Amino acid sequence: MSSRRPVSWHDFSDQQQLALSQEALRRAAETLASHAELLAREMEGGALIDQGGPDALRLFAHVIRATSADAFGPVLRA
Repeated sequence: MSSRRPVSWHDFSDQQQLALSQEALRRAAETLASHAELLAREMEGGALIDQGGPDALRLFAHVIRATSADAFGPVLRA
C-alpha cells in the first residue's frame, strides 16, 4: 500500500492549472454546442415541438464553438 497522498489542485503549477482550466472550459463549451445540435435534430425529427428552434440552436452551437476557440486558445494536452 502506498503512503503517497492524492494529488491536489495546489500541487499543479500555475501553468498546469491554467491549461487544465482552459481544457475544462473548452470541453464544457463543446458539450453545450453538442446538446444544442441534438435538440435541433430532435425538433426536426418531431420529438419536440418546433417553433423555429433548430436554426437558432445551430447558431447558438456555432457561436459557442467560435467564441470558445478564440477565448481558450488551441487545444493543449495537460
